[in-house]
Amino acid sequence: MDDASEAVAARSGRNADRTDDRLAVDAEASDAGGSAPSSARTMHIGELAERTGFSLRTIRHYDEVGILPATSRTEGGFRVYSEDDLERLMVIRRMKPLGFSLEEMTDLLAVLDALQQDSDKASAEALRARLAAFRATAVERRAKMVDTLARADEFIDVLTRY
Repeated sequence: MDDASEAVAARSGRNADRTDDRLAVDAEASDAGGSAPSSARTMHIGELAERTGFSLRTIRHYDEVGILPATSRTEGGFRVYSEDDLERLMVIRRMKPLGFSLEEMTDLLAVLDALQQDSDKASAEALRARLAAFRATAVERRAKMVDTLARADEFIDVLTRY
């Protein structure tokens, strides 16, 4: 099988996974008497993947390593995610281009989770200090990316001269 055929087969497999997940969740929602209210809206893994641009495999991996566990599972074992899970995955998505490791992602997500909970003033200050350190790292990494992009633009300019 050539590369193009493999790519089509892989996409077809992902689409089949999405369809299977969607049908199973829809069927179980129907069996349960309908869908959840909009304030407690949930989605299946396929929709989460579509909304974030992550593959099903990546989302499953994040569940397995514990940085994005599914909010719940259907009786059939399918993952169900909430809007909060979507927001959490978007934080991860924004960290990836800056080269944050899974360990760093886990640490930052723990800080964000703790800040959202009621905490005393001293612990909130410590959490904000940790958050500021993450922000400083992100700013530094972004600056390096800007420099790299400028060098890439210079190279493209050199190539267009010919």
